[in-house]
Order: sequence, then structure tokens, then C-alpha cells
Amino acid sequence: TSKKWSLNLTFGPLAFGSTPQNVPFSHFPFSTKYVLIYAILSFFPDPNHIYPWEHTSGTNDKLDFRHHNYKEMRKLMKNVSESCPDITRIYSIGKSYLGLKMYVMEISDNPGQHELGEPEFRYVAGMHGNEALGRELVLNLMEYLCQEYKQGNPRVRRLVTETRIHLMPSMNPDGYETAYKLGSELAGWAMGRWTYEGFDLNHNFADLNTELWDAEDAELVPHKFPNHYIPIPEAYTFPNATVAPETRAVISWMQRYPFVLSANLHGGELVVSYPFDMTRTYWKAQELTPTADDAVFRWLATVYATSNLVMVDSERRRCHYDDFMQEGNIINGANWHTVPGSMNDFSYLHTNCFEVTIELSCDKFPHASELPQEWENNKESLLLYMEQIHRGIKGIVRDKDTEQGIADAIISVDGINHDIRTAFDGDYWRLLNPGEYEVTAKAEGYHPVTRTCHVSYENNPTLCDFRLTKTPKQRLREILAKGGKVPKDLALRLRQLRLRQLQAQRQAQ
Repeated sequence: TSKKWSLNLTFGPLAFGSTPQNVPFSHFPFSTKYVLIYAILSFFPDPNHIYPWEHTSGTNDKLDFRHHNYKEMRKLMKNVSESCPDITRIYSIGKSYLGLKMYVMEISDNPGQHELGEPEFRYVAGMHGNEALGRELVLNLMEYLCQEYKQGNPRVRRLVTETRIHLMPSMNPDGYETAYKLGSELAGWAMGRWTYEGFDLNHNFADLNTELWDAEDAELVPHKFPNHYIPIPEAYTFPNATVAPETRAVISWMQRYPFVLSANLHGGELVVSYPFDMTRTYWKAQELTPTADDAVFRWLATVYATSNLVMVDSERRRCHYDDFMQEGNIINGANWHTVPGSMNDFSYLHTNCFEVTIELSCDKFPHASELPQEWENNKESLLLYMEQIHRGIKGIVRDKDTEQGIADAIISVDGINHDIRTAFDGDYWRLLNPGEYEVTAKAEGYHPVTRTCHVSYENNPTLCDFRLTKTPKQRLREILAKGGKVPKDLALRLRQLRLRQLQAQRQAQ
């Protein structure tokens, strides 16, 4: 059953509690009458719990519905990998402060390698260690994808064969172990939220927003300052910088894989928030601060919110004071509360990856008995959100002469002041809503190429390949670097370019 029985006792008028964290009996000098009152009232469900009293939980999926500590999490991941060895790979991106490994499970038809043209997706849970539901949903998702793939589920098979999926159940393993030892009823609203060293990981990433906005105010973007792939400030990279080892590990992970889409799973509310998370006016606690891709982010957030069984329930109670149902259970992060140094903003400004935050439940650490229903509430949302990685355009940028892919080529969409870059094989993915776009591919040493790309309403990306021609100067550099002889046609072309430059200079005088 999903019912949660809870009571906060106060000395004075008795009141039912609105949180699942009860004070242990040992804290109070209870007499027999208090124990009797507690025993009687324990038969009543918490009236502030989001589920109706008559609600019964359940799912037909045979998954391991319980809370898993570090050792049990590793065992579950190992069991899934052994059950589906052809589509899974377990790897670690680093260690927590206390030395616990930060595990990731990759699910793909070719685990361990990036396939040309295949986008890479990630779910990250447990950034705040006491927000435990995301951890269990990610572990259940591993089991589900394995089981359904083996059973021939066409939707899952397509997802696994066309997407490289990375699932991290615990970004803050030290914090989780602290909360787990106390359990669902006693963990509290904050116990285990931070790392062992006291870092809030969602405020620990480099603030690239200020760098971008200062450059925009100075009218330097994008010609003198990039609107994407913004470099990390040097001071942030120093060994003595106040950066958690967990944060460093995740940044390295982001830089190593060409992620396209991600979600950061949290708890304590029922809403999907999207970048920017930090207010542009630094002294404001709340301010609508959209990205250049606001329409896409709003779509991504809406996809999850409108397919989540609890979020779409108009009869449910609010978690706290904010009524997100009026806005479709989505919100611009900065318009909710400012979060400098968030992972979402960093991901958008430093990599190609679009990321949202999903607040999964009013209860940060739901009771194990509620996990089957929580899985059912989120299963369709988790799958549908992953499928959005195939929305927009994709392609390969190649050298016209050699047909080799060009790494780090810049893909610009007219009217959107945020570019992306190609991966090491020259492939790229650009999330876009349906419409017609003028797209330009450019790379150092090549002439830029622009073409029109149409994005349909079908959940398939539009192929938009580019072939770039080297500039005469680039060809000359490569020939001279190899000690070769300059061809006549190239020498003639360079001479013509020099004459044009001289003519332009004379006209300017």
C-alpha cells in the first residue's frame, strides 16, 4: 500500500504532522496515556500525504522495490549487468570524499563505444543524498530496460539501439549513506543533503552565467566571446579551490562524453524546472531568466510533467506553499529561486547538453511501500523524456575532400544565440522544436556552409549533413607542414586573394 501513517506529537493540542519525519519516542518522557494516544491515532493516514486515502499502490513490473544502500546498489547493478551482458556496462567516474565509487550503468546495443550518429543521454540522481526516490527510480529503470529488451518490447529495443544511455543512481553516495542509516521516517528534511565535507553539489559548479552575461552587456557575444562551450575560470580548476571531488568527477564525465540531453532527479516538490537556474540580476532571489533555447526547455519540461501520473492529478494537494499546477507543473528555475553554480546551467553553457531538474515527490525519502506506485507514476515520464533526444536535427560535418569528420565544428541556428559543437567524429545533435531553420556549419580553416533544415512533428531527427571545403590558406598550411610543393591552382587562388585584399585596403583609404 502507498498509505503513509505518521503523526507529530506536540505537548498541547494534538496535531497531525505534515512531514514524514517523526520524533523518536526516546526523545520524550512519554507516559502511558501518550503511548495510548499515539497507538490510536496511528490508524489514521497522514491527511497531508499527496495520495488519496483510498488509493492503493501497485505495478505489474517485477522490480526490486526497496531502498538500496551502497552495497545493495552495487549488487543490483551487477545482477542487471549479468542478466543483460550484451547491452550493459558498469563504470565509475570517480570517488566521493569517503572513497565510495560513483557508479554509472551504460545501456546500449554497443556498450563501451560511441556510435557515429547516435546521441548520448544521462539521468543523474542523488545529488542531494537524502532525496532518495530518484536513486530508486534509476535503479528500477536499469532493471526495466533489461527485462523489456530481453522480452522484445519494441519501444525499449528502439530506445536501446538508437540511444546510448548512461544512468547514475548516486552522485552523492556519502550523503545518501547518512540518510539511509536513519531511514525514511527519521532522515529529516536536510540530513544527508550535503556531501561529507558540507558541499551542496547543486551550488558547486562553476558560475559561467556571470561570464556570459558580462560579455553580452559588453556586446562581445558571439564574435569575441562564445555563446557556448564557455571555458571554466582558471581559479576554479586550482587544487585548493572549494570544489567537491564529486563535482570534479561529474565535470570530467561531462567533458568526456558527447551528452545531448539529461535530467537531474531531486525530491521535495512536484515540478520540473528548467534553465537558467540563476537570476540575471544578481541581487534578486527570483527572476524569470530564460535561455536562448527557452522554447525547447519548456517543451522538455512539459513532456515530463504532463506524462507524470501525480503531476497531472488536479485533485492532489500542494506539497508546500507554491501551486505549480497553475503553470502546468513546470517553472523557470531562476523564477522559482536563484541557484548560482547549478549543474543545469553549467551543462548548458559548458557542453552541448540540455538538462532539467525534476522534483519527483513531496516526500524526499518515501517509505519503501510507496516505491511501486512511485515507479508507476514516473515510468512513462522517464521513457518519454529520454525519447526527446531524437527531436531536432542531427548530422555529420565532413571534410569535402577527405570525407573525414571534422571535430569541434560549430553548428549555429539562425535566430538562436546558442551554438553547439560536433563530437570527435564530426557528428552532432541539435535539439529543436518543429519548424524550418537556417543552419550554418563552420570550422577553423574551412569555408562555412549554410543550409535549410526542416524539423517535423515526428519523433525522428532530421538529417542535416555538411561538407566543408578548406580555405586556400588552410590548404597552404597543410602542404607546407608536410614539406610539399604548392600546386599551381592554389598559388593562383592565393594571388587572387591578395589582390582583393589590396583593392579593399585602397578603397578604404
